[in-house]
Amino acid sequence: MDFETFKENLVKDVKSQLDERFGSDTTVEIHTVDKMNESYEALTVKPEGSNIGVNINATEIYKSVQDGADYGTVVDKAVDMAENALDNRPDFDLTSIMDYDQMKSKLTMEVVSAERNAELLETVPHKNMEDMAVVYRFLINSTDEGRSSILVTNKMLDNYGITPEQLHADAVKNAPEIRPIVIQGMAEVLAKQMGVEDLEMLGLNIPPEQEQIFVASVPDNIHGAGVLAYEDFMDKAAERAGGDFYILPSSIHELLIVPDNGMMDLKSLENMVREVNATTVDPSDKLTDNVYHYDSKDKIFELGEKHLLREAVKEREAEMGQKSGEKKSLLGELKAAKDEASKQSVKDAVDKGVKSKGDVAI
Repeated sequence: MDFETFKENLVKDVKSQLDERFGSDTTVEIHTVDKMNESYEALTVKPEGSNIGVNINATEIYKSVQDGADYGTVVDKAVDMAENALDNRPDFDLTSIMDYDQMKSKLTMEVVSAERNAELLETVPHKNMEDMAVVYRFLINSTDEGRSSILVTNKMLDNYGITPEQLHADAVKNAPEIRPIVIQGMAEVLAKQMGVEDLEMLGLNIPPEQEQIFVASVPDNIHGAGVLAYEDFMDKAAERAGGDFYILPSSIHELLIVPDNGMMDLKSLENMVREVNATTVDPSDKLTDNVYHYDSKDKIFELGEKHLLREAVKEREAEMGQKSGEKKSLLGELKAAKDEASKQSVKDAVDKGVKSKGDVAI
């Protein structure tokens, strides 16, 4: 069964079961969902008389059938997923979405790869951070079962009658209140996941003062890399790291902070990020393969390779300045010697003249 035929059958069979369960006419359609880092064909389900529906990933369902799953079982599972999603969907008034004054208090920020999302970024307001982009979402609902949010688009911004700058300013103010920064030592994170005893058994129970890697995210660890765009993130991270630090984009959900204290070099960190992205991180969760650096003294955030170049230029300028100073010093010494020689020549000439006149006088 090809994908087009599969989608047609899926819509028909899922609608039939849902109509029977709900006892009403359910709307079931297929449409493309463009998300950050991925796009997929979705089965969109809306109860009768409702403008709010839920999306079920039809592309993933089709893959499971290709992998050998029974079609009937897959349909039953899709129906269960749709029913559960509809029962737990957030309850909100659609008219409120059109009112920016009501919605701005729900503004959050996320950080994504600018290259991987270039086409989608053309349709949404965003702010570049090196090769990444900050995008904005309204957080509608967040529970243990999941979260519901709406990506802010250029069309929404036009309807609100506000500028991208105003949107960013409001997001910077509200996002940290809704989803505050959480920075923990790696050992602390592992202790919560594995337990202190297991951590001690593996010799990974590191004292806080010896911690060399920190994890930055938000309380629910979902799209936590957005803290990178918070105004006070760099200062808080520098405080934990004890000064300058590298930023490793672990995923769109969290960042790793590594103090720039000479214990790790940029090349090693870059290799680490690329290896983890290639073997561990789900493609839909990938941020970038690059490593970034923050200079806590000069307040500069930049790609790690730019930091090395900037440092090399500073060292070169310092060397040139030192050589220039040495040259000026040498010229000064030569001038002083020349002046001294000139003074000695004048003295000798005067002495000679005095002696000459004295002879005549005698």
